[in-house]
Amino acid sequence: MAGESLTTTSYIQHHLTNMTYGKLPAGYQRLDHKGQVVETLSADTWTMAHNSQEMKDMGFMAIHLDSMGWSIGLGLIFCWLFSRAARRAHAGVPKGFQNLVEMTVDFIDNTVKDTFHYKNAMVAPMALTIFFWIFMMNAMDLFPVDWFPELAQIISGSEHTYFKVVPTTDPNVTLGMSFTVFALMIFFSIKEKGLIGFVKELTCHPFAPPTKGWPIIFAPLLIAINTILESVALIAKPISLGLRLFGNLYAGEMIFILIAVMFGAGLFLGLFAGVLQWAWAVFHILVIALQAFVFMVLTIVYMAMAHDTGENH
Repeated sequence: MAGESLTTTSYIQHHLTNMTYGKLPAGYQRLDHKGQVVETLSADTWTMAHNSQEMKDMGFMAIHLDSMGWSIGLGLIFCWLFSRAARRAHAGVPKGFQNLVEMTVDFIDNTVKDTFHYKNAMVAPMALTIFFWIFMMNAMDLFPVDWFPELAQIISGSEHTYFKVVPTTDPNVTLGMSFTVFALMIFFSIKEKGLIGFVKELTCHPFAPPTKGWPIIFAPLLIAINTILESVALIAKPISLGLRLFGNLYAGEMIFILIAVMFGAGLFLGLFAGVLQWAWAVFHILVIALQAFVFMVLTIVYMAMAHDTGENH
């Protein structure tokens, strides 16, 4: 795949491009790889994008079918595996996968207890789901980079079919998860502190505005400063949470792709690439688990902040 019809640059771009489905407007001219018009749409058409320009022209409503398919599919596999483990739970000594599940559940439960000191029955199951779901999505990075894209090309019958298999290398997925956490954080902040308490937290922290004497004239300025600082800090939480996961996995995927390019550069570089691929895969296992753990822990911390009704936040 790397050397038959694609240059090194196009090979890398191909592996970093999502399978995109969206709407192209009436009159849109579809081009081939040489830039020649091959079709003019007579009406608004929902279709698969054939190149990066069509993906851009599809706009915000386009959907990455590969990212959505893999993330939902892996989520269903997670639910099936853990429901199966729950049904087989017993009072005896657990073995195999059952032992792994129980050890992980205990570890995550202890992590939640150490970090989240409030009452909310949703936090621990959410932390467990986040960790394993992200771990499974990250672990797709360990499959050889050509396996699934080539299978997609065979099934579709087109050598230019795009197919990414690591959902967390798509910022739409990671930011979607992080903004969901952000929405929960806002919801529980208002639920626990009340709307007035939430607004007060945004406008009166970190500088409490004066309420007596002549310094009260500076109160509007301090409230404005507080609002700006707290709003920036609040919005930065989901953005940093999502981009951290995306950046680490995207970089890891890029390294795997660059190593794969070396396999087509001769026997010596191919052997060297095999050693590099093995070494990077071993190291990347740590990255996969660590990034899932970091996302989970920060989610727990943000939920704890949402439930904190004290003066110090």
